[in-house]
Amino acid sequence: HVGIYIVILIGAPSLLGIAFLCLSAMPAAMDDDYNNFPKYSGDERYSHWYQTGRYCIRYFSTPLSFSDAESACSQKASGSHLLSVHSEQANDDALAIVLKFNPSSPRTWLGGQRDGQSNDFIWTDGSSWNFENWVPGQPDDASNVESCVEMNWKNLGEWNDDQCMKRKPFICAFKRVKGIHF
Repeated sequence: HVGIYIVILIGAPSLLGIAFLCLSAMPAAMDDDYNNFPKYSGDERYSHWYQTGRYCIRYFSTPLSFSDAESACSQKASGSHLLSVHSEQANDDALAIVLKFNPSSPRTWLGGQRDGQSNDFIWTDGSSWNFENWVPGQPDDASNVESCVEMNWKNLGEWNDDQCMKRKPFICAFKRVKGIHF
């Protein structure tokens, strides 16, 4: 199939992000032929994990609650948590992977949640909260029950606070360790 796709982006998107946005609109058969993210090539247990910066990340399509998704991440790989996002590039990479595997229903848990004491957002991996990409008007903690962070609720790549018990696909991540080659 040949098609023309028009992508209007604001800001300075990564080429990788643009490539995956365009690919997500192409027939599914092409997904297997194209992959800009290097995969882990040594241990078969990590064959579906992708290197993005200092992290290895993987999308899981099985919808789980936030806490069940965090628990599942810890079982998938040593040191793994729900994904923390620390830059526009990391956010673009996460979006690209979500769109590669689930372009029709991209709402996905990230590893952010409200700290019960301060009401500030924190990452489940304990890293600094130094980047955010909220949908305008969010987070709003609607009805005082939205404490967990999802991406792609209203606008692709942007975040929303939602009820932690809702079941969504999720992204796990762990820091790459020296000696693991991609």
